[in-house]
Amino acid sequence: MSLTPDQKYDLITRNLQEVLGADEIKKVLAERDLKMYWGTAPTGRPHIGYFVPLTKIADFLSAGVEMKVLLADLHAFLDNMKAPLELVNHRVKYYEAIIKTVLTSLGVPIEKLDFIIGSSYELSKEYTMDNFRLCALVTEHDAKKAGAEVVKQVSSPLLSGLLYPGMQALDEEYLKVDCQFGGVDQRKIFVMAEKYLPQLGYKKRSHLMNPMVPGLTGSKMSSSDPDSKIDFLDSAKDVQKKIKKAFCEEGNIEENGLLSFIKAVYFPLKSLNGGKPTFTAVRPEQYGGNMVFDNYEQLEKDFADKKVHPGDLKAGVIAAINELLEPIRKAFEDPELKKLEQLAYPPPEPVKKVNPKLEKKEKKKAERAAALAAKAAAAAAEGEAPVANEEKKEEA
Repeated sequence: MSLTPDQKYDLITRNLQEVLGADEIKKVLAERDLKMYWGTAPTGRPHIGYFVPLTKIADFLSAGVEMKVLLADLHAFLDNMKAPLELVNHRVKYYEAIIKTVLTSLGVPIEKLDFIIGSSYELSKEYTMDNFRLCALVTEHDAKKAGAEVVKQVSSPLLSGLLYPGMQALDEEYLKVDCQFGGVDQRKIFVMAEKYLPQLGYKKRSHLMNPMVPGLTGSKMSSSDPDSKIDFLDSAKDVQKKIKKAFCEEGNIEENGLLSFIKAVYFPLKSLNGGKPTFTAVRPEQYGGNMVFDNYEQLEKDFADKKVHPGDLKAGVIAAINELLEPIRKAFEDPELKKLEQLAYPPPEPVKKVNPKLEKKEKKKAERAAALAAKAAAAAAEGEAPVANEEKKEEA
């Protein structure tokens, strides 16, 4: 069944936190299908927070959007060198594989998705010149402000982090899209793009933003904080361990990453393709048995009223996450995908065991050598010949 422009707009914008340039999107939809891109920098291992944008990509495809996924390899390096250059190529391939696997597990057709690697055009003469032109317009203050919530913040920032936001803005022109999609943490970059692209002679694009999923510890779910996130390939035991440690105060609905996951991830995922989502809080029989919810609002209300215990909520979330992750884990049992994962994220080298006695002996030996060198230098300064017997005595 073909959708009307209004129906397409509703599908494109549902469950979003904010839309900049809504009227322009409606104008395009009245004439043709929308062209959009979503970018991701292949740094740390993708986690379940990625379900949020991937669920929206499913909506975009259902609405006929010409969707591009930018694997921003140069951005990964520029962001305070989160990904060493030698690993970036492997991580680009890993990100593409995991994104395709996740979408397939959700029943989303991926044939119409266009995957593009940033360096395939960002190193061109034209892009480089535009980057220089942009640098001649953007102040250091604006560049730093734009990347404040995206680029890793350090006490002595590198110049590379200031280039990041401008390049993300330029990508809109070079990918020839009508709008860019990202998390609400990208908002300042989007506003910067709207301000500066017209100054380069390019049109202002629209921007769509999904809400951010809080981490298990209450902060933003982040690839750089293992305690705040669950990776797509975490084992069932890992999921159970992390959820049990998650902050979940009885009656607290404001600072609750588990409720946020159910609201922003689980219910929207289960609503894809006309599904009727339900969530089960796993409660022991002696306390009345399981509680089943067919909408998030009732679950939130019952948790706020302390009708749902944090332990029951956690048990339900553990079951829900493992249900979502099982087909992804199974797909990555493929030897080629396992090899790709190892190349992208090689295990850390084992720490060498140190023999304290040997270490102490080597330290004393180095100290004796330094003392002898000092004596020799002093003797040479006074015009005396070093005594060979003394060196032998020291070595004995």
